[in-house]
Formats: sequence, C-alpha cells, structure tokens
Amino acid sequence: MDAIERTPALQLVDLERGFTQGDRRIDVLKLANASFYPGETVALLGPSGAGKSTLLHIAGLLEKPDAGSVIINGRDCVTLGDNERTRIRRMEVGFIYQFHHLLPEFSALENVMLPQLVLGRSKHDAEARAKALLDPLGLKDRWTHRPAELSGGEQQRVAIARAVANQPKVLLADEPTGNLDPHTADRVFDQMMHLVRDEGVAAVIATHNLELAARMDRVLRLTDGLLVEEEVAVVEAVG
Repeated sequence: MDAIERTPALQLVDLERGFTQGDRRIDVLKLANASFYPGETVALLGPSGAGKSTLLHIAGLLEKPDAGSVIINGRDCVTLGDNERTRIRRMEVGFIYQFHHLLPEFSALENVMLPQLVLGRSKHDAEARAKALLDPLGLKDRWTHRPAELSGGEQQRVAIARAVANQPKVLLADEPTGNLDPHTADRVFDQMMHLVRDEGVAAVIATHNLELAARMDRVLRLTDGLLVEEEVAVVEAVG
C-alpha cells in the first residue's frame, strides 16, 4: 500500500471502559489500541463477555469510553457533542448485526435507499446506488420483496448493502453470519468481503468462527482488555 492507503480510517487509542456490578469493578478495555485501514478486513476474536460488542459500540460512537480516543478519518470523536457524533456516525460508519434489523414494511430496495435519503440524497440517486449494491449480492430479482419474503441469507445481504449505502469509511460487524447455516454463512461472508474491497471500507468483524477469521487480512484478539494481534496462520491452525 502507498502512503495514502496506509492512513487509518479508524484508530483506537488507549481505550478504557469498565462497569460496576455491586461493589465489583469489571474492566472490559484496558489501554486497547488498534488501527484499521481502507479496504482491509480485520477479525475481532474473544470469548463471549470479553467486550467485543462494547469495543464495536465505542468504535461506532454509540458509547463513550472512560478514557482514550476514537479517531475516524483523522478526527478524534470522543469529545464531540452528541449531534456531531450522530452526524459522523451516519456518514462515516456502517453497522451490521447478527440479526438484520431491516424495516419490515419496506422492500429490500427501499431499506437500502432509506439511509441515503436521510442524508439528503435524491430518490433517483439513492435508488441507483441501492441497485448497484444489491445486484452484485445476487438480489436483482428481489428488489421489491419485503424482509418477510426473503431468506435469512438474503435478509443479511440486504443489511450489508444498507450498511455501506452512504459510503462509510468504517464498517463494524457483530457476528454478521452468526444466525445463518454454515453454507449460507460462507456465501454471505464471501460477498461481504468482495463488497469491502470494492468500497474501500475498513471492516472490523467480531466473530466466533475461526475459519472465517482466518480468511481475513488480520486478526485481533481481545484478551484481558487488550487488543493483541495474532498471526492468521495460527488462527488457521487452531481452526
């Protein structure tokens, strides 16, 4: 990669986050640091309860850390006001969850158009963008179908298209294939990887699936509140 490509889309600097349960303090993040670059996929591993979802919520500006910085596209977002954080989240960050969270009363095409319309894109341009995203995901014949008329894999592919509709710099995914059968999960994952490359987005993907993790560019494991990079080859061997 050249110097421009090596500029991080997302940087997490000395993040700290803890919770109090009764008289006990639980530190989920302790000086967690990481950088994520355009066009790369990074697996986030760790046992349930390790804090992967908390980390994604902080990275996506849904939560604030107790200390540290979240730098998106060169700007530290932790100290910003709520309105500006919301604006950056809408423009710069895409989210994918284990469950698709599509709006049931709207078609696949409309679900991908809506976040664009919220940002002021014209209906014509939003529709063109939605079709351009859904077609490579194999959904050209499913544009007018509502979520209840789509399979689980199709619903999740619509959710993926919706997540990148506003051309974010960062894509955060929390077990995006965890609710799918292995064959469908494999297909959806492949299509998501192609989309990440085509869109040039930095993707951070929390998963328990070691086989999928081994197919990503890098692997980070959340251990005792720290983000530790692992060799992909090691993950492959464990898987």
